[in-house]
Amino acid sequence: MRLKRGGDVSEGRATGVRRAGLMAVRSHDSREMMGLAAAEQVAQGLRARLATQSRVRMVFAAAPSQAEMLAALCRMPGIDWARVVAFHMDEYVGLPSSAPQRFSAWLDAHLFHRLPFAAVHRLQPEQEGAEAGYTEALNAAPIDIVCLGIGVNGHIAFNDPPVADFNDIFDVKRVELDAVCRQQQVDDRCFATLGEVPTHAVTLTVPRLLRADELVCVVPGRLKRQAVQDTLYGPITTACPASILRTHQACTLYLDKESDPDV
Repeated sequence: MRLKRGGDVSEGRATGVRRAGLMAVRSHDSREMMGLAAAEQVAQGLRARLATQSRVRMVFAAAPSQAEMLAALCRMPGIDWARVVAFHMDEYVGLPSSAPQRFSAWLDAHLFHRLPFAAVHRLQPEQEGAEAGYTEALNAAPIDIVCLGIGVNGHIAFNDPPVADFNDIFDVKRVELDAVCRQQQVDDRCFATLGEVPTHAVTLTVPRLLRADELVCVVPGRLKRQAVQDTLYGPITTACPASILRTHQACTLYLDKESDPDV
């Protein structure tokens, strides 16, 4: 059974819209259109919150899948970034602090160094008590918006199927990465060989992500099509951690024609 489609027009661009559970699903013809539409939603949410709050707190994913959205977000007008506090959702264990493959370094290049954030909280797994310290920083106030993706194995953040827990008692934890996840890092050209990909990471957990007020999930590319299929139509299970997004009342999934299983 496929989800019902409806019509929607956003900024003059026609887009298919449907729902999977509580989650809105928006499909676009290209990665660029997808990224721009997602950035417009994030920008709209930021402006609305900044009109009534002194600070907005956000969590960002670091991955090539997010590049178009982040590039468009950096161009969005009317956002007082000096009142926005940023976090990122995961980081490798064992990479030197200067390694370009670190997610904090990727976000520095694509976002954090391009905008005048009020503060950027970086995960530093090499520091003693990193998980507890990051948990404390995250929980100092509510998280307003999370910008995330979905992995080839259906992971969100680094909650791969073997370690994902929908009832996790932790907000931030150290995990072992599964083989599919590690191979994705090679396929995304973040590492040259599988042997170079770290085996462990520190990640925000599924419940911590779902406690955010709004989730904007950007998932382009044919390699993600099966994961999207399972997210939309499979059972809600840790075998596809992203399936839990269907239960969030303010989650929007953005697809392009390569990742959308209904195209």
